[in-house]
Amino acid sequence: MKTKIQKQEELTKGKELLAKSRVLVFTDFTNLPTSDLRNLRKELKAVGAKFLVIKKRLLNLLFKQADIDFDVKQFKFSVGTVFSEGNVEKISIPVYKLFASIEVLEGGAKDMWVKHILGGYDIKNKKFIEPSEIVFIGKLPPREVLLAQLLGMLAAPVRSFLYLLDQKSKQMK
Repeated sequence: MKTKIQKQEELTKGKELLAKSRVLVFTDFTNLPTSDLRNLRKELKAVGAKFLVIKKRLLNLLFKQADIDFDVKQFKFSVGTVFSEGNVEKISIPVYKLFASIEVLEGGAKDMWVKHILGGYDIKNKKFIEPSEIVFIGKLPPREVLLAQLLGMLAAPVRSFLYLLDQKSKQMK
């Protein structure tokens, strides 16, 4: 059990992170291997986000002080919170990749670990983000790949037209 001083330190750290954050993502870290939790923290640090495990009661207190109308107690499990200064796209990818890459035990559902993504909260718009949205965003390929796919789609009709003209010119000879 944590002392009052330790809880106060947690609150202070949480306040600092919350003040800087634009988006929060909530995850259930129950039965998550320590090495994977360490990898998650490392991946999030690379995109400028922090993962903090804080009691739901203390997190609700933080939300109340920051005038955020959201109850974390709706989640039945232990909640780990990802605080991000960026947008939801930045943190959805590493969170999804980690939970999707965890090895599933024999007989477990394929998406067993992905279900540990509980949702998120957009502080700027004061809106809850469904877990399915975070998973959907996390599955998207990187921006460069999407741009290359778009370019390919735009170039395909022109390429087909040029092929057609080439074939017609060969028939005329």
